Parts: sequence; structure tokens; C-alpha cells
Amino acid sequence: MKIPQKINLAHLPTPLEVVRFRTSRNDRFRNSRNDSSAKEFLIKRDDYTGSDFLGNKIRKLEYLLYEAKREKADIIFTCGGDQSNHARATASAAAKLGIKTKLFLWGKDKKQADGNLFLNKMYGADITYLDRDEFENVDEIMTDERTKLIKKGKRVYVIPAGGSSTLGIWGYISFMNELKKQIDLKNIDGIFSACGSGGTAAGLLVGAALNKTKVKVYAVNVLHQKEFIRKKILQLAEGAVLDFKLSCKIDKSNLEIIDGYSSEGYKNITDGKLKLITKFSRSTGILFDPTYTGKAFCAYNDLILKKGKGKRVVFLHTGGIFGVFSKQKPYLKFV
Repeated sequence: MKIPQKINLAHLPTPLEVVRFRTSRNDRFRNSRNDSSAKEFLIKRDDYTGSDFLGNKIRKLEYLLYEAKREKADIIFTCGGDQSNHARATASAAAKLGIKTKLFLWGKDKKQADGNLFLNKMYGADITYLDRDEFENVDEIMTDERTKLIKKGKRVYVIPAGGSSTLGIWGYISFMNELKKQIDLKNIDGIFSACGSGGTAAGLLVGAALNKTKVKVYAVNVLHQKEFIRKKILQLAEGAVLDFKLSCKIDKSNLEIIDGYSSEGYKNITDGKLKLITKFSRSTGILFDPTYTGKAFCAYNDLILKKGKGKRVVFLHTGGIFGVFSKQKPYLKFV
């Protein structure tokens, strides 16, 4: 087994918290921290990985940026939406390491940038904006731009969307070793997480296989077609097993794609979802973003908290808090 090296950037381990609550018929969460008879669930706080590069992306970037440093990269390319958590985390972490960043973002420039886009500019990232059709070919666009810079003698390191490569998913392969120090994996039934590019779910699958556990991975699909993202997750997981000669076999039945919680579109969120997560934040002090964790928590509430029948499933908070600032008006409707 070949375990890749990484650079230490994230603040680890992140806490595993117990949230105790009661709900009324209209889903009004009430904090019941001191009520031993209340319902409870576990939340893994990967929104605590760092003040600037908070969220799940930095776990992947620790491995990817180590390789970029080893290859003496002059500039890092990556891509995402204009409020991409991954793009912002890359810009922040690269600035910390003294490497320039170029971001290829789906969206438009704004005179008053907010959220992640504002932070990208603060970290000095060079940004190329693409419309939706152009973004469909973002990998080819990055390759063309990389070729031009290589001809000028520059070293360019390209990170795929979400940091989701067989190397990047080591962030969540190693996550399982961290989690098992906090709880016996035999005492949980699964891990529930938002899913965009598939890397987090793929890493969890491999980590579960290496630990010989039947912990199920629930991936709440927010971007792609259901079958596409399932295939991508399994390809990443099985690719890592091959690339790093891991002594395990991926159990496909351990992966469940939760679909239908982003029908409003990747960049949007419905009032119903906002109402639920706003009430939850006021009761617990835990805030979810509109693109990933907010949708994932609504699915978790429906499928686990309401219908889970005693299942003990950890909710993985993957961060994304800065994305809230681009949706301030919709959130404030329920304050």
C-alpha cells in the first residue's frame, strides 16, 4: 500500500458533536442540550478545519498542494462556480504557500463581490469567468491555458473541480481513521454528506473498505445526474485502490445516492429548505450554506431524523458558510 504524503494545513481533528433537539409539527427545532430524553444526532464539524479555508476541501488540498509544491508549481489552476468553496479554499491555501492561483469560474464578475467570490479577490486569485456552456468544457479550457504558460516556461499544476482525483480523495480516506478515534465505527450505521464532485463520498467509501466496516455513505446529490455521480464516485474510489495498491475492495452497496434535493438548481435553494435550516440555526447555532450543507441537512431531516427508525448516521458538515453571504436576502426572510 502506498500512502501519499501531504502538507498540514487543516486544523484537525475536527469535533464530533452531539446535537440534542425536539421538534414540533412544523419542524421548529428547539435546543435540548440538557434534556437527556430528547432526540439526538452526531455531527462531524468539518466546517471547523480553518477560518479561511474552512470546510471539506482543505482535506483534499493537503495532498494536492503537497504534490504541487513537490513539482515546484508557479501557478495552480482550478475551477468551480462563482461561489465555489473549493476555489476559495484553493486560493486561500495557495496564498499561504506563496503560490499564485488562477480560477476558472462559472458566473459573472460583480462590482460588489460577496461571499467566496469576494475572498477569491482578497487572496489575489486571477479569475476567468465562463458562462454555463463554456464551463461544460472547462477542463479543455484549463488545458489550453496550461499549454500556453508551459511554452513560456511556467510550471502549472491543475486541480480538478472539488479536488476530486484519486490523490485528492485521500483527504477523506484518512478522515475515517480520524473518525474511528472519536467513535467506534461499529456503533454508527452511516455518514451523510452533500455531494458535488464526488470526492468526499469516494474517499469515505475507500476509508470504510480499508477499515473493514459496513458504514454506509449517503451522498446527497446537488449537481449532476444521479447515475453520472454514482459512476464517478465509484470510479474515483476504485481508481484510488488501483493507483495506491490498497488491499481492499469497494463494496458498491455501501453507497447510496440521495437525489431530488437540488431540483431548484445548483446555485439556488427553495424557501422551504431555507425555512428549515434557518430555524435549525436559531436553535443550535449551527449554520448551513445554500448550495451543499443546507440541501443535505434537509435530506437528513427527512430521511434520518424523521424516518431513520433508530439509525445512527453521522451528519458531515462540509462547510461552505461563506456562500450564505451571496444569499442574504432569501435567508433574512425567515429571521
